[in-house]
Amino acid sequence: EVQLVESGGGLVQAGGSLRLSCAASGFTFDDFTIGWFRQAPGKEREGVSCISSRAGGGYYADSVKGRFTISSDNVKNTVYLQMNSLKPEDTAVYYCAAKRGAYYSGSYYRTLLTHPSAIDYWGQGTQVTVSS
Repeated sequence: EVQLVESGGGLVQAGGSLRLSCAASGFTFDDFTIGWFRQAPGKEREGVSCISSRAGGGYYADSVKGRFTISSDNVKNTVYLQMNSLKPEDTAVYYCAAKRGAYYSGSYYRTLLTHPSAIDYWGQGTQVTVSS
């Protein structure tokens, strides 16, 4: 059974930091691209960042570039999202997502983040709230 379990969300003041974790199981970690999406109330789900442990590299939405860092631990089958300089507009439920396929391609990552319907598996989400 495929599982993506997020943790690390919470309440933080603007300018603060949080680190989200996504523990993956039930599939071959190296064969997938793992991403983070977020959804604020009344808004569509938005791609934030993604990474492929096999292909390497990472990709970020413009809204988080320079503030968020994605990384993966292939031993623990876990992907992390370090979020620094948080802003109130970062407030949302953050979802871990997995897509079969591992390609080091900016265009592939960009397409994946802008087409959440292409995702194969979703986690249940973790709430991040940034107060002003």
